[in-house]
Amino acid sequence: MTHDLSRALTGVSGILATPFDEAGEIAPDLQRAIVDRAVDAGVHVLTANGNTGEFYSLTLDEAMAMVHASGAHIDDRVPMVAGVGRGVRDAQALAEASGLAGASALMIHQPPDPFVAPRGLVHYVEAVREAGDGLPLILYLRNDAIGTDAIRALCAVEGVVGVKWATPNPMKLKAAMAACPDHITWTGGLAEVWAPAFYAVGARGFTSGLINVWPERSVAINTALEGGDYEEARALIAEMQVFEDIRAEDQGGANVPGVKAALQLMGEDCGAARPPAAWPLSDSQMRRLTAFMTGAGLLS
Repeated sequence: MTHDLSRALTGVSGILATPFDEAGEIAPDLQRAIVDRAVDAGVHVLTANGNTGEFYSLTLDEAMAMVHASGAHIDDRVPMVAGVGRGVRDAQALAEASGLAGASALMIHQPPDPFVAPRGLVHYVEAVREAGDGLPLILYLRNDAIGTDAIRALCAVEGVVGVKWATPNPMKLKAAMAACPDHITWTGGLAEVWAPAFYAVGARGFTSGLINVWPERSVAINTALEGGDYEEARALIAEMQVFEDIRAEDQGGANVPGVKAALQLMGEDCGAARPPAAWPLSDSQMRRLTAFMTGAGLLS
């Protein structure tokens, strides 16, 4: 199937969790139920090897196995975006594997290397492009301190079609959008709670970890924002805000644990979150999460 990627990116980009078994090994088959629920709810894009998928805790072999498994689960029903990153050789190897797994695009994690030169980032993206054999590229931007000029240079790399903006700086986003080519799709990369602010300066769509648990709510929020109904979007977000509040705790270390604990409560145990995540959740976090899940009607 040929997907309209640009249009899909204006919707919900769901970031899939990576399941583990009791021994802590990847358990790809457990992801199938998550994928089916998200697709049935109308989620527009699904991402393998994103941060909610614990990308940085996976070995290269595990990341390759997960993108192949996710591709099989998705089965071309929606576009699959595949996360690639870390050392440039690993990123290239994963880009090649992701293409073979059926990825519609590659999402390039911004390198966490302490010695990153803005011009070196351009070379990094170009190297991934070459390995990706023509797959469209989406930049995952978590540090806007590189500056607007550097962002402009990155967006000028052949094949870059989108940016997932994951810094809480809407005005810097606005400046970057004005400086870059018109064909770039700018997507909010800080999930539902930041989506209205990013929409207000011209972004479209947003990433979501909530889709692993409650995809219908994510789609409803996107529908409201796409229709310009900010009041409805804010009301829908308010009812899931506690979920994102919990995930933001422990300096963000409760992000994946929040998702995996919710899946456990639903009877879909996908294992623990690997260190250095904040696993297990604290008693207080679990009480609030259980109350949220109960109130949302997500527990049988």
